[in-house]
Amino acid sequence: MPDIDIVTPLRPASLSRMGRSLTAFFLPHRIIMVLVALFALAMMIRTMDWSWLPAYMPRLWEGLGITMLMLVVSVVLGFILALPLAIAQVVGPLPLRWLALSFCTVIRGTPLLLQMWLFYFGLGSLLGQFPEIRETWAWPYLRQAWPYGLFSLTISFAAYQGEIMRGAFTGVPKGELEAARAFGMSRAKTFRRVWFPRAVHRALPTLGGEIILQLKATPLVATITVTDLYAVITKVRQDTFLTYEPLLFLVAVYLCLSGVLTVLLRWMESRVPDAR
Repeated sequence: MPDIDIVTPLRPASLSRMGRSLTAFFLPHRIIMVLVALFALAMMIRTMDWSWLPAYMPRLWEGLGITMLMLVVSVVLGFILALPLAIAQVVGPLPLRWLALSFCTVIRGTPLLLQMWLFYFGLGSLLGQFPEIRETWAWPYLRQAWPYGLFSLTISFAAYQGEIMRGAFTGVPKGELEAARAFGMSRAKTFRRVWFPRAVHRALPTLGGEIILQLKATPLVATITVTDLYAVITKVRQDTFLTYEPLLFLVAVYLCLSGVLTVLLRWMESRVPDAR
């Protein structure tokens, strides 16, 4: 008996979504923008000096790795810290509520660059004055710049995301929480199965934007001698006396990273069910 290939037909809803996506992509203004971008890219490759790129490529990869490490670690730790900040402001006792609110207000109300300088030049210099700290295992790390840059990025992300999660927790309808308790769920189970998933689903679009902004904030660590991608590009400019080529290369890298993050975050948003 011959083998028969069984092809699962696409649902009409899936076909409709695919059709809308293709139609939106092939709009005339988007086609023109793509053609202009390709023409500009071809002209830059043809007319500009890119002979420096192969020699600096290993350093550029190292700088990109540090940039991505700063981004991922600060986002993960910042989100973990943002949860208690948000919960404390919503259901915490008054002292914790005021403490969390004060933290978010101070961090969000001051420039990230200023915070980074205060931690590195202020706290870093202060810690070096104590022999008890210099003789511990932590001093080889505390004498470097990256812990202070990572700490600054983390608390900044935590403060902004804490306010976002506070609004998301507040926006979950109280009727859903009351229904969960009516089913006999404990407070912990209600938080785990109802309150937290609903709040995360509401906050995901804003969270994606905050992660993109966090990526754009990572070049600030170069101001405290962390050798990230921006610091490597600055070194290239100093060595080669070129201005536009290294900066345009940096722009292209950040545009690609932002595009990849946007696609990934939208995919994650579509995969998270709306727990209603």
